[in-house]
Amino acid sequence: MSFTKAQDLLKLAGLSASRYGGITVKQVAEEFGVNERTAQRMIYALRDVFPSLEHQTDSERRRHWKLHDTSMLGMQGLYNHELVALEASIRRAEREGASMEVDALRSLRDRLVATLPSSQARRMEVDVEVILEAKGYACRPGPKVKTCPQVLNYVSAALRGPFRIFIQYQGAKDPKPRRRLIEPYGVLLGTRHYLVARDVAADANLRRFRMDRIEKAEITNEWFKRDPGFDLEAYAAKSFGSFHLDAEFTRVVWRFAPAAAATAREFEFHPTQDMVEEEDGSLLVSFEASGLVEMAWHLAKWGDAVEVLEPTALREMAAGYRNAQIRVLP
Repeated sequence: MSFTKAQDLLKLAGLSASRYGGITVKQVAEEFGVNERTAQRMIYALRDVFPSLEHQTDSERRRHWKLHDTSMLGMQGLYNHELVALEASIRRAEREGASMEVDALRSLRDRLVATLPSSQARRMEVDVEVILEAKGYACRPGPKVKTCPQVLNYVSAALRGPFRIFIQYQGAKDPKPRRRLIEPYGVLLGTRHYLVARDVAADANLRRFRMDRIEKAEITNEWFKRDPGFDLEAYAAKSFGSFHLDAEFTRVVWRFAPAAAATAREFEFHPTQDMVEEEDGSLLVSFEASGLVEMAWHLAKWGDAVEVLEPTALREMAAGYRNAQIRVLP
């Protein structure tokens, strides 16, 4: 067996062990970019190496292969590229101010590195640092959102419950911070971080609380039942950034000049966006969302290479930011 095939076999073993319902021939083919006949041979080879590999047949007569004995998988150790990916994720989370994710990823990294012999661990850490620096992750300046780590820790614990939580919060119209009892649903990361939650004393609607305006938090032992129909990703898609206002939710249409079309095509401006190429080479981008100010902030980066067609409010807002002197596209 070649070295590459051995690596693929180990990867397949990890997939079949980690997926609760096992893995099908079709899934193996998609994962490794092979046809189903080759995928089937890979599964049979895996069964020869790992006798504990078993299968179950579902209602559509598809076999799901599951590896139960994972003791041999632990002998692989940790690969350089895996540690690089983990360190890169930690640094991205640090730049975004996602303190909860940083703590969790660091804990995972430390446990994994602790399983390595000391000499190998030191060598890998040096290699990883060199690779990250070459990729631009080691040091990247830029603005960071200020959030209180202690508040984030309390919010994280409350979300896992889920438990109700008291926050000392100063809203835009509050003369001073006031105590609120809320039911947390999730956190949106952006220019500012927002906590998506329901104010128990108000109504059943979900609101967004700016994390930088929460002075302190206190977890209660009151468990609450989350709305089973709530989807954080779908909720976030109502906005362009992290800010949302129902009154602003509208259809948005931008036209990128032919010279900027290729660059704009590389962006996902919004999960529901639609892109249409025009005859002159320009690119139309349309979607529905809220958050006109954050849209104007982003459009300023494009200078006069973008034109707002809809809505009128955004076109008027962005007009003051259009700068023909900006020659470098985002």
